[in-house]
Amino acid sequence: MKLSLRKAALGLALTGGVAALIPGVAAASTTHGPKPTVVLVHGAWADGSTWSSVTERLQRDGYTVTVVANPLRGVASDSKYLGDFLATIDGPVVLAAHSYGGFLISNAARGNTNVKALVYVDAYVPAEGDSLLSLTELNPGSQVGPAIRTVSPTDGSGSYTDTYIQPDLFPEIFANDEPKKKGAMLAAGQRPLNASALGEPSGPPAWTSIPTWDVVGTVDNVIPAATQRYMAKRANAHTTEIKAAHLSMVSEPEKVERVIVEAARKTS
Repeated sequence: MKLSLRKAALGLALTGGVAALIPGVAAASTTHGPKPTVVLVHGAWADGSTWSSVTERLQRDGYTVTVVANPLRGVASDSKYLGDFLATIDGPVVLAAHSYGGFLISNAARGNTNVKALVYVDAYVPAEGDSLLSLTELNPGSQVGPAIRTVSPTDGSGSYTDTYIQPDLFPEIFANDEPKKKGAMLAAGQRPLNASALGEPSGPPAWTSIPTWDVVGTVDNVIPAATQRYMAKRANAHTTEIKAAHLSMVSEPEKVERVIVEAARKTS
């Protein structure tokens, strides 16, 4: 009997104490859930490379990361695409978005029980009925409107109208905390947003039922800080303010990654 007790004591020391003898207790008291997959969504007039520095840091910290290629065709269609993409991922997900991508995660995550947290980074956090135009014009300070140029079919068919930001204005509007050369490089790689997306209303938001975090860039020339604060408060988000321009994940990737990791840890 003494030998058996000694063996049991040794086993307890190796496997976590008395709780190891009680079914169900050990797992609850000594382990955590699996690390979620982090899905990153880029905004308009950008591509997935804007998340590169954050992706590198998250991968270094052991997270599986996917950067979705946002189609930039419209709120409803882009949200459906993201929702279809999320359906291919098993297990928990932290969903983070920049700028226009906030519309997508607000719509695509609704009803998806795998999505454990939403993270908005210099992003729109729309309520039902909000559009890009209505939120951008909510407070003064956005410099986007006059900088938009359009591309349409030269045959007059009107089959599409795409929008770009004028390259010479892009650095000061989107990357005013970065060297001009870097801003010019980002401008050169921008992808167009379909003009129809600008006035398209958002649906019922997922942030009413999913824990939400928000990174507010205080020198943002696309979405004024006052508007970001208003949306974050309305969504009851855990808010972090940083002195950064619209592309804060480019200029301050370590701070943005820290918020994503916090969301992952607190919801795992």
